[in-house]
Amino acid sequence: MNQNLQPKIQLNNGLLMPQVGLGVWKTPLDVTRKMVSDALANGYVLLDTAKQYGNESAVGQGMQDAFNSTGRTRQSIFLTTKIYNGDQGSYDRVRKGFEGQLKALQTDYVDLLLMHWPVNDLYNQTWQAMEKIYANGQAKAIGVCNFNVERMSDLLDHAKITPAINQIEFNPKIHQPAIVNFCQQHGIQMEAWSPLGNGRLLHEPIIEKIAHSHQKTPAQIELRWAIQHDLIVIPKTTHLDRMKENADIFDFELSPEECIQIDSLDTEEHAIWYDKFKWSGNPDGIDNVIADPESFR
Repeated sequence: MNQNLQPKIQLNNGLLMPQVGLGVWKTPLDVTRKMVSDALANGYVLLDTAKQYGNESAVGQGMQDAFNSTGRTRQSIFLTTKIYNGDQGSYDRVRKGFEGQLKALQTDYVDLLLMHWPVNDLYNQTWQAMEKIYANGQAKAIGVCNFNVERMSDLLDHAKITPAINQIEFNPKIHQPAIVNFCQQHGIQMEAWSPLGNGRLLHEPIIEKIAHSHQKTPAQIELRWAIQHDLIVIPKTTHLDRMKENADIFDFELSPEECIQIDSLDTEEHAIWYDKFKWSGNPDGIDNVIADPESFR
């Protein structure tokens, strides 16, 4: 098995989490099933999905396909999913939604359960429900996504368990230093979604020049840069050759000068939809705010 894809990061509860994984945002069911099976057959360990993506059932079937074809077991996979905004609130509400997710994924536990968004007036109650799910062993670790300093501070004031992860948008164009520094100070591991910036940076001259000097691709440079910033990364690709490429980033290192050059690309501009998101207190109304699945990560 590819050693590059084995656990590399120890979370604050002692759990080991792979530093490179596969994201499956916005992929159709048949494509998702195949990409998950291909990834696991080629040594991937970390899979990242969510109820909002609408493809948890395909992730579950892709895992079963890989188990049947390779002999791998559920215990060899690090599976992440996320609490859907429409399921946030009381323990009963969160629990009911999560049980449906486990059924779709064909498993009785997840390795990491994340809160997909800090929905106003609900995220503390949702976190309390997730703490109970963690206590009963159905999640080996719990964390959050898209929390800024204000909301993370509030969560920590009310939480019994410190989140293991905060998954945020992070790539050479957006660094979010305030929340990154805050989480690092509190022992919360950062994880990057959209680490390749939706491909916007693959033809950036600075990155192309650095890639040429290392005989690597621009995508590998971007992922290596994030790794050297101590983040976990979950790039999405449906192509097996690119999955292999994304994993092949541990045989070289960027110099401090190269990292500074890439750092200089920061514009702190979120994905085009991000700042339009409403921190709605109505869990049933979230999908009316974010109606386009392409605009939700």
